[in-house]
Amino acid sequence: MNSTFKNYSGITWLLVGITLGSICGIVFGKQAEILKPIGDIFLNLLFVAVIPLVFFVISSAIANIEGGQKLNRILTIMSLVFLGTLVLAALLTITAVSLFPVHQEVAKTALPILEETNGKLTGDAITKLFTTGEFYLLLSRKNMLALIIIAILVGFGTLKSGQQGIAFRNFLNSANEVFKNVFIIIMKAGPVGLGAYFAYQVAVFGPELFGSYAHILGIGYGVSIFYYIVFFSFYAFIAGGIKGIRRYWQNNIVPSVTAVATCSSIATLPANLAAAKKMGINEVIAGITIPLGATLHKDGSSISSILKMTVVFAMFGKSFNSAEVILLALGITVLVSIVEGGIPNGGYIGELLFISAYGFPPEALPPAIIIGTLIDPVATLLNATGDTAAAMVINRFTQGKNQQDN
Repeated sequence: MNSTFKNYSGITWLLVGITLGSICGIVFGKQAEILKPIGDIFLNLLFVAVIPLVFFVISSAIANIEGGQKLNRILTIMSLVFLGTLVLAALLTITAVSLFPVHQEVAKTALPILEETNGKLTGDAITKLFTTGEFYLLLSRKNMLALIIIAILVGFGTLKSGQQGIAFRNFLNSANEVFKNVFIIIMKAGPVGLGAYFAYQVAVFGPELFGSYAHILGIGYGVSIFYYIVFFSFYAFIAGGIKGIRRYWQNNIVPSVTAVATCSSIATLPANLAAAKKMGINEVIAGITIPLGATLHKDGSSISSILKMTVVFAMFGKSFNSAEVILLALGITVLVSIVEGGIPNGGYIGELLFISAYGFPPEALPPAIIIGTLIDPVATLLNATGDTAAAMVINRFTQGKNQQDN
C-alpha cells in the first residue's frame, strides 16, 4: 500500500494542488486572479529548463548506441510495429473526439483567439517549423522541433566520431543527468504552480470548467479502455489467432496490475519479460523489443497527446479537423511517444512541443498538463502492456507463423 502511494505521490500532490486552487477560485472569485503570477513563474521555469533537457536527452541517447544493438531485421519490423500501433491509437482518438466533440463543452471556457494560432502550414511555416536561421534561435521554445532535429544530428555526429568523440559523449551524458534533475526539482513546485493557475482559471471561467474536464476525461478513459480490450486482442490475433488472444490475456493480468500499481512502464518491465516467455515470444526478441518498448513505444501517450491537442484547440476556439492539422498532430504524437520515455515527467515535453509547433501561447500549457495528469494511470496501463502485444506481432513476423505454438 505504501509502495503504491509512493508511486502515485507525484500525481496525488498535483491533484491536491489543483483541488485547493479550485476551491480558492470558487471561494474568492475574481480576487483569486492575484495568484496568476505564481503559475506564470512555474510555467516560465518549465519553458526555460525544457530546452537543454530535450537536447541532451536525445543527443546522448543516440551517441550511446552500441553496434551490438543493430539487429537489422528485428529492429526494422519492431520500428514498423511500434509506428503502426502509435498511429492507430492516435487515429482512434481523433475519431472519438470527432464523434463526441469537445468544442461545445469547452466553448464556455474558450480563451481569446490569437493570430499566431492560425495553424496554416505554408512553405515558410514548414521551413520555420523544422529549422532556424541562427543557432541562438534554437534556444527558443517556439523552435522545439528544430532543436530536436539538431539534437539528433549532434547525437549521430558524436557516434560517428568514435574514440575522438568519447569526451563529448561523456559531456552529453553528464549534462543529460544534470538537466533531468533540474527538471525534477522544478516539478516539485508543480502542485503550487498548477494550483495557482487553476485558481485563476476557475476565477475567470467559473465552475463550468469542471464539466469541460469531465467530458474530456470521459472520452479519454473510454477510448483507452476500448483500445486496451479490442486492439490488444486484435494484435494478439494477428500474432497467433484465437490461441494468441487466449495466451495474451492469460498472461497479461500481472503486467496490467503492476502498471496500474506502479504507474511506470519501466517498473513493469520484469512482469512483461516474464509474461512474454509464457506468451511464447522468442527470448531474444523479447529481450530487445520489450526494454526498448518501455522507452520508445507508448500507445497510451499517443491517445493522451491527441486528447490534449484537441482540448487546447477547443480552448482557443480553433478547429481540429483540417488535414494539415491532423497530419502534424500525428507526427508530433509519434515523436512525443518516442522522446518522452527518457525524460522524467516526459509527458510535459510533449505538451510543450505541440504548443510550440502550433504557435499557442503559454496559457495553453496548464490545461494540457491537467488532462495529462488525470489520464496518466490508464495511459501507463496502455504504455506498459502494449509492449507485450507488440512483441507478439514482432515475433510473428520475424520467427514465423507457428513459432509461438512451440
